[in-house]
Amino acid sequence: MKLSQVKLVVTDMDGTLLNAQHEVSPLFFKLFKKLKKHNIIFVAASGRPYYGMVDKLGAIKDNVLIVAENGGLAIQNDNVLLSNPIKEKNLNRFITIISDIKNTHPVFCTRHRAYVMNKSEKLLGLLSEYYHNYKVISDPHNIKEEVYKIALFHEESSEKFVYPYVKQLESEFKVKLSATHWVDISENIANKGTAIKQIQQKYSISPEETLAFGDYNNDLEMLENAYFSFAMENAHPSIKSAARFETKSNNDLGVEIILQKLLEEKEKLVAKP
Repeated sequence: MKLSQVKLVVTDMDGTLLNAQHEVSPLFFKLFKKLKKHNIIFVAASGRPYYGMVDKLGAIKDNVLIVAENGGLAIQNDNVLLSNPIKEKNLNRFITIISDIKNTHPVFCTRHRAYVMNKSEKLLGLLSEYYHNYKVISDPHNIKEEVYKIALFHEESSEKFVYPYVKQLESEFKVKLSATHWVDISENIANKGTAIKQIQQKYSISPEETLAFGDYNNDLEMLENAYFSFAMENAHPSIKSAARFETKSNNDLGVEIILQKLLEEKEKLVAKP
């Protein structure tokens, strides 16, 4: 397989395209212009909400596809390509299970706003970065909007203190460790892999023509749909095992390094007589 045949680039955001300060590098925006010249489709795929992703990619938001809420929602130029919210009966079931987990703070994610039940200072501090459109509520049953994902926050470790209580749901739903402090629950169909498959079908692009970057378990299905699957140097061990290739960390421009190589290969093709 040759890197020069890539037509679709997909990247996670936190821990991947964004550095530790949650910033997109100026270099990426320069490289994006070149990707566009070569007609390469770019997809940002994240556990973040749509509005939060738009804030990070504002300068190019009209030229990218945005896969938000771990694949629960996909939007292009304000057009919804995919929408897989949690069914009401399943949402009620999740609420019951969550209420029994100690020191766990749920965030109910809708398209335009997040709803939280707890005033954990650490959580509210993080919400300003990840879910800045949020509202504190007392009863999640009163949420009237479609909920795409429930993000469970633990101040110490979600893998240790939250995941054991919700892994029972894995046979029916998507239960994903998305970061050190977070476990996400959604409908089984709502994952980044499903979203990428739909985009590939829409544009007649194969996995062999797809390049993807990820760092945590919510990226697994996405990486499975790309031959050129890259784990970040800072990735969870499960991602490093699943990916075919590895690049530098998110703080060392790991995504940009590979995009530069991709563009070099594309330029060689153009230069051939």
